Amino acid sequence: MLRGLLHITETCTVFHCFMYIMKEVTLEELSSPGCQICKAFEEFWHSIESHFPNVRYKNISATTPEGIEMAGTYEIFASPGIVLNGELFSAGKFDKDKFMKKLKEVSQ
Repeated sequence: MLRGLLHITETCTVFHCFMYIMKEVTLEELSSPGCQICKAFEEFWHSIESHFPNVRYKNISATTPEGIEMAGTYEIFASPGIVLNGELFSAGKFDKDKFMKKLKEVSQ
């Protein structure tokens, strides 16, 4: 599904703004209680989420039936499990630069 969004850069002026279509993206994080990497990813996501209004984020605990099913479906053996649009991006760790690159890619 495509969503029309007006993206205004921080340096936007009356003459310098651009509009583009951003695809809706689903971001799911499979997290475990006490997982410091999970907490770091969640904090990172919340620090950038205002730049990605097209992304629907959901944190899923690995201790819930939904989390257990997700771990089995994507064969996630380490937390956090990060899934973008139904595709496993990473498990057990995350690289901020690679994540940003992939997030921008799936948003276009």
